[in-house]
Amino acid sequence: MDERREQDEPIEYGQTRYKAPEGAADILLIRHGASAPARPDRPFPLVDGQGDPELAPEGREQAERVGERLGDEHFDAIYVTPLRRTAETAAPLARRLGLEPRVEAELREVHLGEWEGGLFRKMVAENGSVVQRLFAEERWDVIPGAEQAEAFAARVEKALTRLAAAHAGGRIAVFTHGGVISQALASTTGSRPFAFLVPDNGSISRLVRLGELSSIRGFNDVSHLDWSAPAPLT
Repeated sequence: MDERREQDEPIEYGQTRYKAPEGAADILLIRHGASAPARPDRPFPLVDGQGDPELAPEGREQAERVGERLGDEHFDAIYVTPLRRTAETAAPLARRLGLEPRVEAELREVHLGEWEGGLFRKMVAENGSVVQRLFAEERWDVIPGAEQAEAFAARVEKALTRLAAAHAGGRIAVFTHGGVISQALASTTGSRPFAFLVPDNGSISRLVRLGELSSIRGFNDVSHLDWSAPAPLT
């Protein structure tokens, strides 16, 4: 009778929690905290031609919140870009985990050409014809001298592919920029270029990547932040 009962029991397939594929890299893309305001009489210092402001006080608070949020998690590595706002944002988490951040130059922000040094913010605030065209066409290279859209997309893709291969089966925290995160997520989904513009300062987005294939597991998580902090575009 017991054998008949077992044979008669229906076969069931329940739902289970998501599990990353074997060998995939779990990549957290963390946007830097809010940076210092741009002033016409005091342009940002440049690093390799790109504006390099420090974090504003609210950005430092956002960095601390990120560190608190992720401080009990395991990461195989922390990455930053050559621009100091990412290193300053990563610092609280790096201290908690005892990890030395590694610099990934290819994940630096999109180059804004003649609008570097903080001018971009002024131009966006004034909403002139070039800015309107920028957002209508969703191409950074509408800005005079800015990085070509295809070149920007290629370097972001190349960097993420390389990091995923280096940390196959592991987990990393990448402190980077709004334009980079937007580009990475747009490429993953095949969406319009600016569909994910702009993640909030200090936000966490998540990619699971296996080779050149990736999926989005989270976007713009700000549950750890104080919403009173501003979120400038770059």
